[in-house]
Amino acid sequence: MRALPQDPTVRRLVNQARATQLSRRTMLSAAGAGAAALALAACAPSEAEAPSAVADVSADDITLVWSNWPAYIDEDDAGAYPTLQRFTEQTGIDVTYKVDIDDNNTYYGTIKDQLALGKATGADTFCLTEWMVARLIRFGYVQELDAANIPNKSNLSAALLNPDFDPGREKSLPWQNGFAGLAWNTEELPAGLESVADLWAPALKGKVTVLSEMRDTMGLLLLDAGVDISGADWGGDEFGTALEVLEEHVSSGQILGIKGNEYMQDFVSGDAIAAIAWSGDITVLNAEAGYEKWKFALPSAGGTLWGDTFVVPMGSPRKANAEALMNYYYEPEVAAEVAAWVNYITPVEGAKAVAEEMFPEVAENPLIFPDEATLAMAHIFRTLDSADDQGFNVDFQRVSLGA
Repeated sequence: MRALPQDPTVRRLVNQARATQLSRRTMLSAAGAGAAALALAACAPSEAEAPSAVADVSADDITLVWSNWPAYIDEDDAGAYPTLQRFTEQTGIDVTYKVDIDDNNTYYGTIKDQLALGKATGADTFCLTEWMVARLIRFGYVQELDAANIPNKSNLSAALLNPDFDPGREKSLPWQNGFAGLAWNTEELPAGLESVADLWAPALKGKVTVLSEMRDTMGLLLLDAGVDISGADWGGDEFGTALEVLEEHVSSGQILGIKGNEYMQDFVSGDAIAAIAWSGDITVLNAEAGYEKWKFALPSAGGTLWGDTFVVPMGSPRKANAEALMNYYYEPEVAAEVAAWVNYITPVEGAKAVAEEMFPEVAENPLIFPDEATLAMAHIFRTLDSADDQGFNVDFQRVSLGA
């Protein structure tokens, strides 16, 4: 094992400062997401129309292009990526790392024509959120992975091995995961929050924000209503009832705004003191404050667990190189180093044991290395069919525009 960088806390805080301004989840509130969601509602191609994988030339072309979100990999003060540099040293594969995913819908919009034709998209692998990955798999746009090239797949957390859209992870592999739950200012709300319903207390009027990511905000509202969002026994009726709750509190002024992680600015300014929030953001805020000024917890009814996931599009001719990259980042030592920088949940078993030795303050953070009891409280929003996907997004966007 190569020695990990010294003084990780200082370097991590530098990166966290950047992340406050432009983090992976910040970009989810990009303008135009609602219109893009409508464009995505087109029917999937038939099996006969689905493209075929191009020939793999990895043995002769030792390059790779990887597209990802901002501030989503370890970075040094010079802007280089230490773990990625070591990957190139070990394998000889020269990686072009592109920070060009700013929103699932808009990124898809830039490559959808190439995907449909099985042509090169400009990236050999990318890490979109799992609901989008589910759509790409359904459309037949991504290649099946060769497990023999990814022996470290055995380190994947068992809880993430069999999603409904890709049982056995034959076509996808998680990059990072995170929670959506409740967050609050501990100085203003020393008693804390236990349920989504606590957000509607009269004393919090105009001081609450919720997330612009539909599956997270509506996921928490549905869970609060007793709906198992991971199961198939719910649909438009349950969604509509939960949406009425959201609309009521938007109309009354209880909710200050429906936002991406710019809600962090509202927390810092004091405009908001309670929120439906993302776990990694609260770690960043507390690191900057120097103490636990903000608290994050999964509500009593449960929170959501989301993930961003590697796939290889059909038009990539360097699948084996992408598989080598995935295998490398599933080494526990490498996964622990990434976790110490990005502050999200690593899907790699064994990473916590490494972090306990190398990054003890990270290993102790339950938002980065959650225990089984915490994970049992987190639920993955079930994969939606095309009709529900379009309908739910349109309705949610309508309410969001009124916030």
